[in-house]
Amino acid sequence: MQIFRLTAAVLIAVLFAACAATTGSRDVVAISIVGINDIHGQLFADGDRHGFVSISAYVHALRDLRKTDGGDVIVIDAGDMWQGTLESNLQEGEPMIDAYNALGVAAAAIGNHEFDFGPVGPDPVPTSGGQDPRGALRQRAREAAFPLLAANLIDERTGGPVAWDNVYPSVTLDVAGFEVGVVGVMTSRALQTTIAPNTIGLRVSSLTEAIVREGSKLRADGADLVIVAAHAGSECRAFGRPHDTSSCNMDGEIMRVAQALPDGLVDHIVAGHVHEGIAHIVNGVSITSGYSGGRAFGRVDFTMRRADGAILSRRVHPPQIPDADIEAGSRWYAGQPLVVPADILAIADAAKDAAKARKQSKLGVTASAAFDVEPDVESALGKLLTTALLDSFDADIAIHNVFGGIRDGLPAGELTFGDVYEMFPFDNVVTIHNVSGLELREIVSRKLRSPHKPGFAGVRVFARCDDGFLDVTLRLDDGREIADDDRIRMIANDFLAFGGDDILTPVVPAHGVEINYGLPGTRDTLVAWLRRHAGPLEPGAFRSHDEPTWNVSPLVERCLR
Repeated sequence: MQIFRLTAAVLIAVLFAACAATTGSRDVVAISIVGINDIHGQLFADGDRHGFVSISAYVHALRDLRKTDGGDVIVIDAGDMWQGTLESNLQEGEPMIDAYNALGVAAAAIGNHEFDFGPVGPDPVPTSGGQDPRGALRQRAREAAFPLLAANLIDERTGGPVAWDNVYPSVTLDVAGFEVGVVGVMTSRALQTTIAPNTIGLRVSSLTEAIVREGSKLRADGADLVIVAAHAGSECRAFGRPHDTSSCNMDGEIMRVAQALPDGLVDHIVAGHVHEGIAHIVNGVSITSGYSGGRAFGRVDFTMRRADGAILSRRVHPPQIPDADIEAGSRWYAGQPLVVPADILAIADAAKDAAKARKQSKLGVTASAAFDVEPDVESALGKLLTTALLDSFDADIAIHNVFGGIRDGLPAGELTFGDVYEMFPFDNVVTIHNVSGLELREIVSRKLRSPHKPGFAGVRVFARCDDGFLDVTLRLDDGREIADDDRIRMIANDFLAFGGDDILTPVVPAHGVEINYGLPGTRDTLVAWLRRHAGPLEPGAFRSHDEPTWNVSPLVERCLR
């Protein structure tokens, strides 16, 4: 009987412990931080971009696990949420906000591409008085059931962080009974990597100073954890050991920020912007980044002591790569079955249906092989775009930011409007510039140091170092050398014309340029060119490696010091 009573007592204790676990009253609990970034409107899987729908199943599985131990899961987004696919862009990002609300995202940083839609409606930038250049962004912020964060986005009228509806420098969340502070910041180059008319009156301040300011406030108010949602990043290649940063670019922006932070101020950073992976600990701060388009998500598990909010342990997981093809109950994560939430699937399906007809419109062109995105200024894809622009207008040359300005490749097979849209989801319009040969030489010389040189059509660059002096020669396709006083008619786009990527800076006047929004868009120009060139399309015909656009002597570096 005594053994029975003892056994019964043990059973009762176990039952009480189980109840405590399910009601969140355990002394030690786990908080999982899921970091997502640069989703760019990718709802469904497409190639290695596994999409938000797939990620949502993993989040729900992890939440089911945390329910069994009294912990919780918070989803933090590091920006660039909605710009990039036809399904999202047709409604200026509204489907993404609906999907984020349904998942229960806790907070999100504002990224540079959140500004791309400009005013509410079809105009990508204000074209008449009274239009709010941030109208679409502010509308999405009002619809969000979670706060958008921008601690270092400064309103020049007030000198402080922007104060828009549902946009804050930082917030405090109640997570499993703990106070979790979240600060949001964006890359220092955010306003140079979106369309300038939509950011007039704004500037970006120091990421580190903003984090220290807001993080200190959060700690003073009793935050147990401080997280940063940072639309800024770096890259790492190996993920086996979080403290081993030998595979990481430690000069990357978010690495430099982490190293500059005071000890103990920040616990974790969800990073992004550069579309690379991170799952490391730098200066005591864990950092995660999950590439882009839902290719992966970050996960860090903190074990917390309820009595005093102490962090007892931290586990940094490698980038978590979701399965793009989830069948209910056939896949598992964290010991739980993977099931896509029905409400999120319904939102995604509705967006897909709305875009279907336009997306599947055929262009009459068949690519014999894929036009891949390559980190190469002589790539077939970059040359295809600049060639189409030059062929479509009465001009001498075309210039384009082929790094960053091209977001996806073109697949092999019969091309559709949707293929081109995903390649170039921006609503940039064509601009025409009359520049001197000297001004063009200044554009080229300024970019000789850059690994991300602009793509050209119609002109070739020859640069060498001659007795300590930089010698830059420019030749048109007909072989004629461009003299300093020659007048050159150049095709570009409004992003570049407003100073984007610092490419046309030498020729942009201080008072700015006037854009003719009656000209066609860059994407529309490419679509029209493809329709005119119906039939086979061969990537090899556009690669310019045999006759490179950029011919730069290795010795040029001596003249650039």
